[in-house]
Amino acid sequence: MSLAISKSPGKSPGRPKDLSLTERRRQEILDAAALAFASDGYQNTDLQVLADRLKVAKGTLYRYFPSKRELFLAAVDRGVRLLHDQVEASAKGVSEPLARLELAMTAYFKFFDDHPELIELFIQERAEFRDRKTSTYFEHSDANAGPWIEMFAGLIQDGAVRTMPVERIMNALGNLVYGTLFTTYFRGKSGSLEAQTRDLLDIVLFGILSNTERSKLQFAPDQEFAP
Repeated sequence: MSLAISKSPGKSPGRPKDLSLTERRRQEILDAAALAFASDGYQNTDLQVLADRLKVAKGTLYRYFPSKRELFLAAVDRGVRLLHDQVEASAKGVSEPLARLELAMTAYFKFFDDHPELIELFIQERAEFRDRKTSTYFEHSDANAGPWIEMFAGLIQDGAVRTMPVERIMNALGNLVYGTLFTTYFRGKSGSLEAQTRDLLDIVLFGILSNTERSKLQFAPDQEFAP
């Protein structure tokens, strides 16, 4: 007597879903959406027009992103993740702290030279979604600050940086690079953002006063932290 393995009735399994194709399509949508939002603004971006540009049905967009809001925020989130990846890759394997800082800042500004649309999305996120307590940029910035906090703490411990709260350093540097994006963007570029890295680091690391003038300085902000 032969034994047959019976199969339960029902549909036979179809072709496995191609996850790589799904992810590629998702990235294509986000690429096109970022450019559309940056060009037309959040309110004026028409998802039907976006779908036509991508040569897909409008329903396809909603399968990936249930609303225009979610599509916009996903586009911003992806942009900031790509920024983080580029900055991290630039300093990978570099152990000297200040060399890592220079490479990271250079990569940071180069990213925005290549993707200026992300700056426009930052502006729109603030204008359109005031219900969000923290913007996408700062959510990621706070989440990824750990290695840089450790680096500056190590520099202080080694005597390379004067004693002060690391948070103070992080805030000052963060404000400097983030502010540079917007002043350059609003004024119109006369050169690349990347080219400004050396100037910013020169001012941050060496200040603007000569050694002679520093020795004559009577006023020092936060006397308790002055060398």
